[in-house]
Amino acid sequence: MLSEPRSGRLAAWGNALLAGLVSPDDAVLTIVGEDAVHRVEGLPGESGPVGLTLALGRLRALGVTGLRVALPAPGHPLGLSGPPDFNARAIEAEEAVVCHGAALGLVPEVYEAGPEGDVHVEVVWHCLAVREAPPADVPSLGEAERELAEALREATEVLSRLDVAGSGPVAEAAVDAYRARAERGREVLAPGYPPRAVRVLELAQRVGLLISVAYENGHGGAVSASEMSARALALRPVERTARRAQVAAYNAFVEERERGVH
Repeated sequence: MLSEPRSGRLAAWGNALLAGLVSPDDAVLTIVGEDAVHRVEGLPGESGPVGLTLALGRLRALGVTGLRVALPAPGHPLGLSGPPDFNARAIEAEEAVVCHGAALGLVPEVYEAGPEGDVHVEVVWHCLAVREAPPADVPSLGEAERELAEALREATEVLSRLDVAGSGPVAEAAVDAYRARAERGREVLAPGYPPRAVRVLELAQRVGLLISVAYENGHGGAVSASEMSARALALRPVERTARRAQVAAYNAFVEERERGVH
């Protein structure tokens, strides 16, 4: 969770495009980001892979009015609604986009090509049938914000007690440096998202980074097996909460449209 998921960029900027808030060129440029190219294969009415601009236009023609994010993990089908084949692919990829208005979903497959030192990334989004049903385990923005604040407090207490490196000033410095890099030249979410969604996503990303730093900066004082187990137990539910909050933030655009806010 050091960076925004590709499904988050596709959903956020795809939603802004579907709502007429950004141009196709701006949306696609932001979705692709530092990757070389994104294509979509399996779209109804298309015989082969197509570019993102054509794909988003085709989805609109098929009745898609919004895009939701799923960030599942084994045993936690977060944001998914089935069927099993789509869920399995999404869990393997650890992310997916689910269309609102048409029973379709998109799962990314990432390819790396080129010589060492000049590797470029290509992404193919596989368009598959999904079940039209409420997504699994997605909280409201308000619930996500409350859960995230509580989980962060609890995890910080446990990590500090175990003297984990990720709970101190080194971690905070890493988080601040990451945020400074992330804030240069990009928006946290696309135009049209409510301020609360931006706030929740920023906090979820910060929590996710703290978790990553805690894992990557050695064991600190957690030298015994029991202490290391306690750290893992402390981090696992916090990571789960952060993923739930991310999904709630990315999906806020569609949820508000459903309630007639937009």
